[in-house]
Amino acid sequence: MREIKKILIANRGEIALRVVKSCMKMGIKTVGIFSDIDKDSPLLDYVDQQILIGPAPSNKSYLNQDLIIEKALEMKVDAIHPGYGFLSENALFAEKVIKAGIIFIGPSPKSIEIMGNKLSAKKTVSKFDIPLVPGLNEEIKDVDKAMLAAEKIGFPILIKASAGGGGKGMRIVHEKKDFKQQMKRAVSEAENSFGNGAVFIEKYLSKPRHIEIQILADQHGNVVHLFERDCSIQRRHQKIVEEAPSPVVSEELRAIMGEAACNVARSCNYHGAGTVEFIFENNSFYFLEMNTRLQVEHPVTEMITGLDLVEEQINIAKGEKLAISQKDLNLNGHAIEIRVCAEDPYNNFMPDTGIIELYDIPKGIGVRVDDCTKQGSEVSIYYDSMISKLIVHADNRVEAIKKMINAINNYTIYGLKTTLPFCKYALNHSDFRLGNFDTGFVNLYIEDYKSMVDENNSNKVGLAAIFQLYKMDKISTYFLPSTATNWVRNS
Repeated sequence: MREIKKILIANRGEIALRVVKSCMKMGIKTVGIFSDIDKDSPLLDYVDQQILIGPAPSNKSYLNQDLIIEKALEMKVDAIHPGYGFLSENALFAEKVIKAGIIFIGPSPKSIEIMGNKLSAKKTVSKFDIPLVPGLNEEIKDVDKAMLAAEKIGFPILIKASAGGGGKGMRIVHEKKDFKQQMKRAVSEAENSFGNGAVFIEKYLSKPRHIEIQILADQHGNVVHLFERDCSIQRRHQKIVEEAPSPVVSEELRAIMGEAACNVARSCNYHGAGTVEFIFENNSFYFLEMNTRLQVEHPVTEMITGLDLVEEQINIAKGEKLAISQKDLNLNGHAIEIRVCAEDPYNNFMPDTGIIELYDIPKGIGVRVDDCTKQGSEVSIYYDSMISKLIVHADNRVEAIKKMINAINNYTIYGLKTTLPFCKYALNHSDFRLGNFDTGFVNLYIEDYKSMVDENNSNKVGLAAIFQLYKMDKISTYFLPSTATNWVRNS
């Protein structure tokens, strides 16, 4: 077993600070890296040492593999934690870290490589009889050959990039006449996004839910699952509301899906924290992919299990055996997370940028905010639009929804538009409350949301006037409403 006394966090923002907090609890020193635009990040107040890693563009800073490793060696760190995004699922980076004699807090490069390609992942898990969506599970670029395959599968079909994720290189085709054009677009987008134009085709499920299973696996062959998360409320194929457990998964099905997720981990000799994602429809589930890193939505799992997943990651990287077995794990209550992003839901969730003029987070029992921001912080064009994650925990789903809406009402962010109002709308919606929703929720109800916003437009003008008076020191914060709204930024 190897000792870890100092960790470099190869990331920024809330996930970097999240890792630091677990390290502080474990008595591990930390090194934070930052780009020049992040020089005032609250992260730097928490780390033991800090390194300017480069200019704002991520390819010159947070994605600069060799420089990060060089600095890690200079600082004599024992391990590197990649967080999520950036280099977290880069097999080459993991390999370089290990070759440099540094512990990579994550799975082996081989596991990352296998699961990083959707087709190789499908081929690998098929040995364990994991359910797969019907389709052509091989790379294809030839449009005519792809057309024949699509006709055999039957429309509607889904064209998906073999490499990458985040909805890039993905096209839904409902009719044969649209196939060739959409196929060319998918290949082009895949090439531009991932440097790999290969795509594959599978049957399109019209009303699926996105349900994922969190797993932990040590380096001694032990694997457990930490129940499921329902992440079906999405925009642009990216999650915005997550909850655990899912309102539609029975205890019996939970055990079956959990064992399937553990077998996915076993199929690639996985170790560390990972997430196995499934598409779920008509009480059947199909393997989608495995994320070989910590997920953005990991806090809801922490809330219902009482585990610290970052601490578990570090202990696994040290070579320790899992301290828990499956029978030790119990599902406790219900947790919901929303992603607070600088985006305008009224305008197709278009990212917004600017200075956070006012910032005040909700507090209370069972309320958690994972962030790395403060009043005066800038949301720039260079990085992801997420400002924070708001998480609540309660005894049951009804109480969790109520607690989340109250937390949203007490979350103050002014200066730019955010996803808070839409998340509140979603949680108040009868379909969400009944658990009657799928990944099409946002597209189905976005016009209804816009109509509601239009009706309240007059309120925006009043709020803008009040906020302007506050900025001029004419009134105190007492007069500002606590409820986050569809803020029209004053320039």
